[in-house]
Amino acid sequence: MGFVRSEKQNSLKFMQAGEFYDVERVTVFFETKPEVVRRLLPPPLKPGALPIGSVFVANYPRTNFGVAYLESALFLQAQFNGEEGSYCLGMPVTNDMAMILGREIFGYPKKMADIHLKRQGEKVDGRTERHGVRFLEIKANLTGKFNDKRFQDIMAASLQVPGQVVTFNFKYFPAAGGEGFDYNPRLVREVVTRRPKRVDMGEAKLVLQSSDHDPWSEVEVVRVLGAVYFVGDVTMLPGTVAAETTAAEFAPYALMKLDAGLVD
Repeated sequence: MGFVRSEKQNSLKFMQAGEFYDVERVTVFFETKPEVVRRLLPPPLKPGALPIGSVFVANYPRTNFGVAYLESALFLQAQFNGEEGSYCLGMPVTNDMAMILGREIFGYPKKMADIHLKRQGEKVDGRTERHGVRFLEIKANLTGKFNDKRFQDIMAASLQVPGQVVTFNFKYFPAAGGEGFDYNPRLVREVVTRRPKRVDMGEAKLVLQSSDHDPWSEVEVVRVLGAVYFVGDVTMLPGTVAAETTAAEFAPYALMKLDAGLVD
């Protein structure tokens, strides 16, 4: 493919669905404070039914867009128009194409980082670092039991079968003049489906730290609820614009995709 596409190739039809095969992922669920959720969710999102956060570290060894990479993420439970979903606060990756596609199509707040994931027996270690700061560290022990038995009962029925989760992100671009946005920020709703081949549960320890560039410890961990280790296939379905917000409403949340030194 050259810089200019031929007339036959000239279609701005991007990938309709992202397919991820033989995904390996460890996810840790935790309880945070309701006031943290309220402070960090941009309007028109509202807090979910419970003040729950989650983090994951994942390895994507094969995709339908020719990229293999690792990824981690930080989410808060949220809802829009009564529908429960997850709002993404950060999503480091190890590949530039994965970063560009996720940011420009769906609005995921992706940055490049160093990411590690390894399972040995029943132990799983995951971590993420940027600029010399390890701001995410997961240690899971896949005993079959969560840290919190009640939350395990809530989750158990949905983990072993194909299912889907709804994610919310905001898609926006800073204006070329250096102030404001090119257009009103848009709330993007996207559905991710999963087809598990293996699911293990267990206890976890979680450390969130902050740097000047990645303030992950702002999401206070009140208590860790448990860990899920997943192997299987995942599909990212095409997203839709669910709503728009104004520049003034979104401005306090608009710098999460940038490092501190890039803004005044």
